[in-house]
Amino acid sequence: STDSPALIVIKDALDEVFGAFLSHPLRPSETFYGTGETFLFMLHPRFKCFRWTGENSFFIKGDLDSFAIGGGSGHFGLWVDENLYLGRSSPCFTFNNCCLSETDDFRIVELEVWTFG
Repeated sequence: STDSPALIVIKDALDEVFGAFLSHPLRPSETFYGTGETFLFMLHPRFKCFRWTGENSFFIKGDLDSFAIGGGSGHFGLWVDENLYLGRSSPCFTFNNCCLSETDDFRIVELEVWTFG
């Protein structure tokens, strides 16, 4: 299905593992899309889940040069560049998350995307 949920799992250069569950697959978009089923998470070194706060609906945003999950006040919960090599994580209003990686900016070592149909 074209609206199948997706799971993104990232391992960065510092061996941190984190990602996002997306209510809808990534696609180029003029505006944010998705639903409150979207969430961010950290897996390693410890598990923590950040669910929708209801504060805004900035769930998923796809551009030709990047994608972003969560937002508010100019900060994205998770942002990844077009080469899937560099990323950034910041606290955002959508999920009231902490930085998912040890540092705001991170280098991606592994990235997996799983879809559910």
